[in-house]
Amino acid sequence: MISIITGDIINSRKLPSAIWIDGLKELFNTKGKNPNEWEIYRGDEFQIEITNPEEALLTALQIKSYLKTLKLDARMSIGFGHKTYSATKISESNGTAFVRSGELFETLKKLKTTLAINSGNSDLDTEINLMLRLGLTFMDNWLVQSAEFVLISIDNKSLSQEEIGVKLGINQAAVSRRRKRAQFDLILDLDNHFRKKIKNLGV
Repeated sequence: MISIITGDIINSRKLPSAIWIDGLKELFNTKGKNPNEWEIYRGDEFQIEITNPEEALLTALQIKSYLKTLKLDARMSIGFGHKTYSATKISESNGTAFVRSGELFETLKKLKTTLAINSGNSDLDTEINLMLRLGLTFMDNWLVQSAEFVLISIDNKSLSQEEIGVKLGINQAAVSRRRKRAQFDLILDLDNHFRKKIKNLGV
């Protein structure tokens, strides 16, 4: 089983693509190879394969927090399933993970949400998507400082608050405030719950 994240950048025309595209490519390069495991196409749309599906939510939150540091955001669907055809470009590959991600992506605007999953298990999808909608009530409103904290914390899971403070150029008390403002402990709880559910998912 794999997962596929399909997304687009909301209001991408607010900023020249040169401002966000290099950082996004850098992030994607830590996950896989271009273009068979990730692609940015049509200017502001992207697709990325996450071979360990348990990592899919955290990856989506990395993408979101990176864009939020630039006052942008993304609309993303995560599909889970199999890959039955592997092309040189991910946009031409196929399988249930691709179909589920693509079909869900087409409905995100109508659902008025920026992040959702499609696993093929309707009970699981209902539960996780409700949790995501609740989480998005604060994640969609992350300010630059909160987003920077989230991005660095996801990238450096083993660092202490003092060490994160050094990276951000702030003291430990300020790191603690940002952690609280970003609701980071809730995000970690959500991610842990998500991982357990996906581990038990037979697609």
